[in-house]
Amino acid sequence: MRDLCLQGKLDAALWLRKKMIYSGVIPGLITHNHLLNGLCKAGYIEKADGLVREMREMGPSPNCVSYNTLIKGLCSVNNVDKALYLFNTMNKYGIRPNRVTCNIIVHALCQKGVIGNNNKKLLEEILDSSQANAPLDIVICTILMDSCFKNGNVVQALEVWKEMSQKNVPADSVVYNVIIRGLCSSGNMVAAYGFMCDMVKRGVNPDVFTYNTLISALCKEGKFDEACDLHGTMQNGGVAPDQISYKVIIQGLCIHGDVNRANEFLLSMLKSSLLPEVLLWNVVIDGYGRYGDTSSALSVLNLMLSYGVKPNVYTNNALIHGYVKGGRLIDAWWVKNEMRSTKIHPDTTTYNLLLGAACTLGHLRLAFQLYDEMLRRGCQPDIITYTELVRGLCWKGRLKKAESLLSRIQATGITIDHVPFLILAKKYTRLQRPGEAYLVYKKWLATRNRGVSCPSILNHMHTEEQ
Repeated sequence: MRDLCLQGKLDAALWLRKKMIYSGVIPGLITHNHLLNGLCKAGYIEKADGLVREMREMGPSPNCVSYNTLIKGLCSVNNVDKALYLFNTMNKYGIRPNRVTCNIIVHALCQKGVIGNNNKKLLEEILDSSQANAPLDIVICTILMDSCFKNGNVVQALEVWKEMSQKNVPADSVVYNVIIRGLCSSGNMVAAYGFMCDMVKRGVNPDVFTYNTLISALCKEGKFDEACDLHGTMQNGGVAPDQISYKVIIQGLCIHGDVNRANEFLLSMLKSSLLPEVLLWNVVIDGYGRYGDTSSALSVLNLMLSYGVKPNVYTNNALIHGYVKGGRLIDAWWVKNEMRSTKIHPDTTTYNLLLGAACTLGHLRLAFQLYDEMLRRGCQPDIITYTELVRGLCWKGRLKKAESLLSRIQATGITIDHVPFLILAKKYTRLQRPGEAYLVYKKWLATRNRGVSCPSILNHMHTEEQ
């Protein structure tokens, strides 16, 4: 029966139990607990509840493990009220809840947001009088602090920590990580560093989660020098950085514009025999692409290929973006064609980049060829596609065709914003044709289906007139 439960063959296990009972043999308590565990893990909570009722009536009587299993199962499907009812009826059947029971209940209540300003009071209600006076349980304290931090109650969380310290409850790395993460989330980096120092003083070594939490918080605040220094301290302290450690810094540096430094961290990963996931390669390639440095982007791509990491559509789009930024439309076009040879299909972003570049360079016919190709290949144009085409038509002075395209877009039911209307209205205004600009503005209002004005269009019209 245990083997059947482990294999997930619960119907067979229940059938075997019935056959045993009909033969006058009642399976033991451990066997029933295996059944309960299997049913709860599979999400059959009602069957598990029914099995506990049968156990109370026919035997063997459920023990604390039986109730803990069912209570955890109820909490997993968010039926906390039923779990609390079951918890309150345990004493009625002569079963005293243990620390595991309390941990499950407290964790479920915290996740539901029930534990708020009366943490201690509710905790004492959950524990009976003898357990309430027992030494504080580190698991419950950790759960309570985590819940307080997530609800923004930093003061309450630190009160729990203070009580732990006063009662000499030994703290482990999990407790410190919860506190440091909570303080970082609330923007209190000084206090977070203070707890890391306290952690070391008490002989609890910071682990990879500790460092990752602090590095992530520093990057979010734009303190990349400090984040990089901490990354170095991490390595010197004998804690090996993982994918997350590098990912946070590489992404942050690329967003900040320091792509060369991000690339150094990418190379550092390789030296540490840690193969970056494709996302990190793409981030660096895109970082170089955004500044038009396609030479460096290609170097990273070639290195990526040498390590056997297969590029995806985002990799190619990042390279295309770089070529587009540098005005190298032919090279960008070549990358699109090469994508098919590697069985990577261009997506809407691919076409939008190329189409936008074609419009910018005045190659309107090429832009519409790309648009037709999108449709043929089943790639759905979006609002960016149409906005670029409207911009290209306006730049060429083909305003009526731009208006016609806008009308066709509206007929397709695609949700469009004010940008294409703004481009068209500005062009009419610059040509000293305010009447036609106002008609475009009225068409914009019609798309809104209500008399709400669009200040951006009106403001630009008035600015151009002045």
